[in-house]
Amino acid sequence: MAHFTFQLEPVLRHRKRLEHDRMRDLAEVLATKNVLESRLKALDEQIKLAVEDLRTNRLIGPLDLTFLAGHRRYELAIQRQAMDLIRQLAQVAQREQQARTALAEAAKHLKIMEKLRQRQMERWSSEQDARERADSDEVGTQLAVRELLWREDSGDGGSTADNMNR
Repeated sequence: MAHFTFQLEPVLRHRKRLEHDRMRDLAEVLATKNVLESRLKALDEQIKLAVEDLRTNRLIGPLDLTFLAGHRRYELAIQRQAMDLIRQLAQVAQREQQARTALAEAAKHLKIMEKLRQRQMERWSSEQDARERADSDEVGTQLAVRELLWREDSGDGGSTADNMNR
């Protein structure tokens, strides 16, 4: 039996690889985004704990102004770190959008090749079916002719209507 061969199979494999690479690129960007977001949450948690400690333990009794000034510098440093993380997150968001666009484009190109392969396979299959039907018809015709020739050679010589009357 014949076997379907897609002439553009190397192109299809290449496009599958490209889509896989774009998926990996997007996953790397999302992993970076998750790391930055978790670092930002950790900074937020540090600030909350420091403020809570200040409120519960440092604002009772005599005030230590050097500690309050140090605490304020600490808060500002954490805020600067948070702003830096937010800038990095904005850059990562742009890279994420670019990665998603590239993935969508790669998926579109892969889908086009898969549809082309499917159409060619359907066309090939219908041609194979037509060929098999023609071959089957040819075999049936040859068998009928051989049977008629055999009957003539065996001496029946008469028509099929005569054979039925006998």
